[in-house]
Amino acid sequence: QVQLVESGGGLVQAGGSLRLSCAASGSYTMGWFRQAPGKEREFVAANSRTGMSTYTADSVKGRFTIFRDNAKNTVYLQMNSLKAEDTAIYYCAAGDLLYYSNFERDYDYWGQGTQVTVSS
Repeated sequence: QVQLVESGGGLVQAGGSLRLSCAASGSYTMGWFRQAPGKEREFVAANSRTGMSTYTADSVKGRFTIFRDNAKNTVYLQMNSLKAEDTAIYYCAAGDLLYYSNFERDYDYWGQGTQVTVSS
């Protein structure tokens, strides 16, 4: 059973920064998704198993960075210049695939979610 443990969410003012982390019980391709109130879950960023390739959604490109520490099987999402519209529950996901993916169906395991609230 793969376990994903997320941390780092919280309340921050617009323009501020937060770093989310997700520790996995193994080596996987990892992704971050988010779901805002009343909206469908959407892709944020993904990182290949090796960490050599990343893909970031246009809505957060230039503000969010995904990176990983393979020695710790942990992926991070550094979020800078946060906006009110970034408010959402952020989910970490892990998939047994070689490359990154922005599709939910490619991920087999999901974290419990962590709330990020950006006040304007």
